[in-house]
Amino acid sequence: MKKFKLMALTLILGTTSLFATSVLNPVGSIEEIRKQITELVDAATVSFDENKTVDLIFTFSSAGELVVLDIDSNDREVIKFIRKNVNYKKIDNPGVQDLIYTVRLRIEER
Repeated sequence: MKKFKLMALTLILGTTSLFATSVLNPVGSIEEIRKQITELVDAATVSFDENKTVDLIFTFSSAGELVVLDIDSNDREVIKFIRKNVNYKKIDNPGVQDLIYTVRLRIEER
């Protein structure tokens, strides 16, 4: 019985140490990724009549490129603008491949 308790305790400690080391640490934080996306949008030269707020849903490819999955907006010009200036662009510190990110962007009138 004593060996069984010792074996069960060893199994529990070994299992918990495995789960403790498998914490997912993304390469780039979401704030850093958002800042770099904002820089991509700000660098573009286009003007809008009013301020627009959109939710950008994206992931990263194996090459570290942004892959836009969805843009929560009804304005075709905004969608076209974001796809042109953000889709398949590389950033300095990409996030985890195939993890879905959501970022809210505010595009100001110019």
